[in-house]
Amino acid sequence: MPLEPRAYHLPDMPVPGRRALLLGFVGLVLCGVGMALDAPRFLQAYLTAYVFWVSIGLGALFFVMLHHLIGSQWSIVLRRITETVMFSLPLMAVFFIPIAFGLPLLYRWGDPEAVAADHILQHRSVYLNAAFFIARTLLYFIIWFLLSYRLYKWSLDEDSGYDEARRARMRRLSAVGMVLFAFTVSFAAFDWLMSLDAHWYSTIFGAYVFAGSVMAALCFLTLSVMALKRRGLLADIVTVEHYHDLGKLIFAFTIFWAYMAFSQYMLIWYANIPEETVWFAERWTGSWKTVSLLLVFGHFVIPFVLLMPKMMKRRPSFLMAIGLWLLVIHWVDLFWLVLPSLQHEGAVLSWMDPVAMLGIGGVFCGLFWRRLARHPLVPLGDPRLDASSRSDSH
Repeated sequence: MPLEPRAYHLPDMPVPGRRALLLGFVGLVLCGVGMALDAPRFLQAYLTAYVFWVSIGLGALFFVMLHHLIGSQWSIVLRRITETVMFSLPLMAVFFIPIAFGLPLLYRWGDPEAVAADHILQHRSVYLNAAFFIARTLLYFIIWFLLSYRLYKWSLDEDSGYDEARRARMRRLSAVGMVLFAFTVSFAAFDWLMSLDAHWYSTIFGAYVFAGSVMAALCFLTLSVMALKRRGLLADIVTVEHYHDLGKLIFAFTIFWAYMAFSQYMLIWYANIPEETVWFAERWTGSWKTVSLLLVFGHFVIPFVLLMPKMMKRRPSFLMAIGLWLLVIHWVDLFWLVLPSLQHEGAVLSWMDPVAMLGIGGVFCGLFWRRLARHPLVPLGDPRLDASSRSDSH
């Protein structure tokens, strides 16, 4: 099927991108106000929003590397959009600066007085100290930047002509990248989220965060494709079969997230070690119990039931609704990971929670859209692009 050129080019810097950047700017200004009024609560909201947007970029990086590793054909028409989401990761390194300056307010191990009064924190200070924490974070972002930059650049180079040797390099880099990805995502989850309660530990925590990240990235990708199609782009390239495949992946990672969550809970419940059970006890007290139940039903039971029928995964309007819902519940999941360790009086929302999401998310979406407009929406040089766009090729 010949591809219509106008169907895969986005006009330069369209209105949605400018609006997103404007909203992001307003959100960042309000973030400054929140920091001045209540720095501890602002940093809690900011960390939740920050991990939310980083997780989408990381999920996209995983999707791109998996695509190259297995030589997937169906996802070729979605690859450029996913690569553009993935390339947001260098930007997120800049947004880490407020967290680096707010370490003593977020992490007890970052407060010298708290460390002096706690022998466990003293014992773990070799790993949990400000200098090493920031150095590790820099290393994560350097690895993620190198992976996303090389894969994105080679993909753009492919638009001017297909090269089998370049494709082999992309596959080799993805193979190495998967190993680095597994270690860096796990340790970033340990550092940024798990160390909020430095007494608690779970070796499965990294896999739990990874599952939620990929699910969120798939939802973001689905919504981005739908936004483009509503503007008359990708009309004959992305078909109902692509929606069906995206729906199946979202369904799979919803189950994987639940499996990781249950495995973590079941092992800690079975062992019944006080320093481990206290983490769940905090989340089963007062209003946090309602949030825990919301996650059980909203993150697993309801999406599992709704996504099970084949016809539901083939309905764009339904996938849009479930994608939006799962992004909201992904934020609730991160809120549930961050706040109970710092806010013991219960689950209380603040105006700074949406403001932090707006500030980081507005810039994230605005630059994503702007970068998307600079290049073709699909990898034009891929010889399997035409086959990928046919519904009977899956």
